[in-house]
Amino acid sequence: MKATWEKIDKNIVSIDVEVDAEKVSAALDQAFKKVAAKVNVPGFRKGKVPRGIFESRFGVESLYQDAIDILLPEAYSEAVRENDIQPVDRPEIDVTQFAKGQSFKFKAKVTVKPEVKLGEYKGLEVESPAVEVTEEEINAELNRLQQRHAELTVVEEGPAQEGDIAVIDFDGYVDGEQFEGGKAERYSLELGSGSFIPGFEEQVVGMELGDFKDVEVTFPESYHAEHLAGKPAVFKVKLHELKRKSLPALDDEFAKDVSEFDTLEEYKQDLSAKLKERKEKEAEQAREVAVVDKATANAEVEIPEAMIETETDYMLKDFENRLRAQGMNLDLYYQFSGQSEDMLRGQMRSDAEKRVLNNLVLEAIAKAEGFEATEADLTEELEKMSSQYNRPAEELRSIFEKNGNISNLQEDILLRKTIQFLLDNSKAV
Repeated sequence: MKATWEKIDKNIVSIDVEVDAEKVSAALDQAFKKVAAKVNVPGFRKGKVPRGIFESRFGVESLYQDAIDILLPEAYSEAVRENDIQPVDRPEIDVTQFAKGQSFKFKAKVTVKPEVKLGEYKGLEVESPAVEVTEEEINAELNRLQQRHAELTVVEEGPAQEGDIAVIDFDGYVDGEQFEGGKAERYSLELGSGSFIPGFEEQVVGMELGDFKDVEVTFPESYHAEHLAGKPAVFKVKLHELKRKSLPALDDEFAKDVSEFDTLEEYKQDLSAKLKERKEKEAEQAREVAVVDKATANAEVEIPEAMIETETDYMLKDFENRLRAQGMNLDLYYQFSGQSEDMLRGQMRSDAEKRVLNNLVLEAIAKAEGFEATEADLTEELEKMSSQYNRPAEELRSIFEKNGNISNLQEDILLRKTIQFLLDNSKAV
């Protein structure tokens, strides 16, 4: 087989491939066996018709497409591999010659991974603020724990207060007409949670049991349902029931109930240590993002649209998997959110483009520095995963290899190694 290529645009190459006539003949033989097993010829059982009779009746040309389908995938893959071409999209194939006794010639036009012109990526200045845990942050964490362990008591009389759970009926109208999704009975709403349209919860505060009230609000301009966005609405509200949170006292008994510590002071010290560890991880992640963003900003690269589309496909699939884990699917999400697939893809596009750009620049830096994901790196990563998932490392390796994902794991290792290199060679400010 012969294969040559030329660049015909910034990220597009054309590959000319010629497959030997001997391989064409072998592919025609395979095609004949496949077709002959299905064709009916009077006087012969299926699969038993002689080749000559088949060709005289149907023509050898009837085998060409099946033979091309047999030859093309392997020939294209070999041409790409031999010429070290990195496609990022499906090729456009143009068959220029195929006939019995002749070689098979075709052209493949394909979008390839773009070249990256690196700028400065060593010695980049990255902000590295001191990590501290304040008393206010500890108290806020304790308050969240109080809320989580609060007991609800039924309020017999008096007005609704912020923080109460109000059990209400509501019926919404826009331009005097009811609208879909604007009605519910005995709905439990935490006042002050911000889960309803701005201004709604504030007007329920002050209502008493059995009260009726017209709550007037305006839908936000950015509201997901376009036919309601920016429109004034009236909700007819009835208050059925009030429940109020009773918070536990912050004392040693509370500490014993929610932790393994005997005193509140010991528990606060543990909270402080955990908060500091969390903030240090967040700070490190922020430094990673910052140093990659700076290295990327210094580089020059033109991203093919196909790569952005592929990354968006991946993000959409990942989002769908997370929805399924919550008992939902994309169709339900579109109904509830008022969005469409095009709208969701549009929202994901900028993140997809940034991911592709960052990965391209990091790959270029790794290549420039001669980094590799070694067998030792792979073994170490599998050992970490073994501890995390409580499964033998060799079993995990087998799963990755069986699913064809071992290269993805190696790419991930290489990217993380490169990011650490950028951090190690950055300047803290």
